[in-house]
Amino acid sequence: MNKINPCLWFDNQAEDAMNFYVATFRNSKLGAIARYGDAGPGPKGSVMTVTATLDGQEFMALNGGPHFKISPAISFIVNCETQAEVDDMWTKLSAGGAEQQCGWLTDKFGVSWQIVPTALGEMMKSGTGEQRERVMKAVLAMIKLDIATLKAAFDGK
Repeated sequence: MNKINPCLWFDNQAEDAMNFYVATFRNSKLGAIARYGDAGPGPKGSVMTVTATLDGQEFMALNGGPHFKISPAISFIVNCETQAEVDDMWTKLSAGGAEQQCGWLTDKFGVSWQIVPTALGEMMKSGTGEQRERVMKAVLAMIKLDIATLKAAFDGK
């Protein structure tokens, strides 16, 4: 068990969202489903919480009602080793959602994700100030991040 686990608040989509995420991320599995009882506040027998492990990270989803909304102020970073992985995660998570600038997207449940090639972090750590600036300009011009374009910017091409 992780010491710190995210909990996502949904109106009534917790089970659907967790099933979607388990199907999206490799090495993932659905965990326990807890249901509301007589004390509520949800209808008796309806899903209260769903747990899942998504590629090693434990998550909980709560059907808490319409009181709070998911916001892009919180996002999850998906580190990708290859362009094929970036493309795959982008396609799956953006389906029914919205693509945004700089490798960000919002999925069909309103959750924000950053699909980031690990090469970007390596360039930002190892590059000169000029290289990092070129890479950042390239990032700002993209929707889905492209490793070849980032490397070209890093190399000054």
